[in-house]
Amino acid sequence: MLDSSFWSGKSVLITGHTGFKGSWLSLWLSALGARVHGYSQAPNTEPNLYDLAQIGTLSDSKIADINDATQLGDYIASAQPDIVFHLAAQALVRESFTDPVTTLQTNVMGTVNVLEAVRRCQSVKALVVVTSDKCYQNNEWHWGYRENEPLGGHDPYSASKACAELVVQAWRLSFMSTTSPQGHSCAVASARAGNVIGGGDWSKDRLIPDVLNSISQGQDIVLRNPNAIRPWQHVLEPLAGYLLLAQKLSEDGQSWAEAWNFGPHDSDARPVSSVVSSLLHRLNSKNQWTTPEAQQPHEAQHLKLDCSKAADRLGWTPVWGLDDTLADIAAWHHAFNQDEDMRSVSLKTIQRYMDDAARAT
Repeated sequence: MLDSSFWSGKSVLITGHTGFKGSWLSLWLSALGARVHGYSQAPNTEPNLYDLAQIGTLSDSKIADINDATQLGDYIASAQPDIVFHLAAQALVRESFTDPVTTLQTNVMGTVNVLEAVRRCQSVKALVVVTSDKCYQNNEWHWGYRENEPLGGHDPYSASKACAELVVQAWRLSFMSTTSPQGHSCAVASARAGNVIGGGDWSKDRLIPDVLNSISQGQDIVLRNPNAIRPWQHVLEPLAGYLLLAQKLSEDGQSWAEAWNFGPHDSDARPVSSVVSSLLHRLNSKNQWTTPEAQQPHEAQHLKLDCSKAADRLGWTPVWGLDDTLADIAAWHHAFNQDEDMRSVSLKTIQRYMDDAARAT
């Protein structure tokens, strides 16, 4: 279970803190009493959660490129963090077909830059590198992938995340273990989450933002792959896993320095069309969905995660099911449309999740 007191006064650095997941994580850590530092490019959508929740006023924020190794290293050295979460990435599969070089540069060499900066910074005791459920070699299985399954990637994005996993393993073993003659001992783990959804996401080519944008514009919703099955989960679910993992890494070190899956229960791995129909029902929308006529880039049909390792060893299990998640998304965006204070709304969402998690233990 997450120990809230552990985070009070901790110096924590987040790369990608202006993004969807990074903004939620920054807000949560700030609420727990951590001193938050953020390194990221500027938000790439308008609106965005980073500005709506005024994350910049809660953190020491550096707007810069993860591919600038010198600037990144200098910032981490000046921040002297206890814990680092690496979330900065080119996070879109379809974008990786358009610009594969930048995708590989950011997701692979950007990760190398973080690892190098961390191993030169003696203050860092724990590093959590967030990759993706798409790092696995997808065999179109109807059961979940485990952490020891082969890595792979049909598309440039998936390949970049598989490469990032290999890079993390190499740096962990070569430079950051207790027996390494180089660098310093830092417990490094990688985290592979499912398809993360929630309030405050306006990224292009993602299901929930596409649905909400289509509704607001009175247009049909275009589903590229309505029968594709994905492991849907609220954004706070994997973030809770990352926080718990970082705590274990800090307290117990190398025994937790491994790869970890954080995904939903199998029952919440549902087809895209089912998720859209449920959300439209909750939004009282009469919009219809359709499919594009043009051929689309390759996407896997089946993707699930086996999270029994996190359940058995970390004691982490999902708290909110998909129906709870969709209800929260509908409520969050209703509050946004009513011009409510979205920092307050988001903090209440975090507190409600923590209360539900406490009752579930």
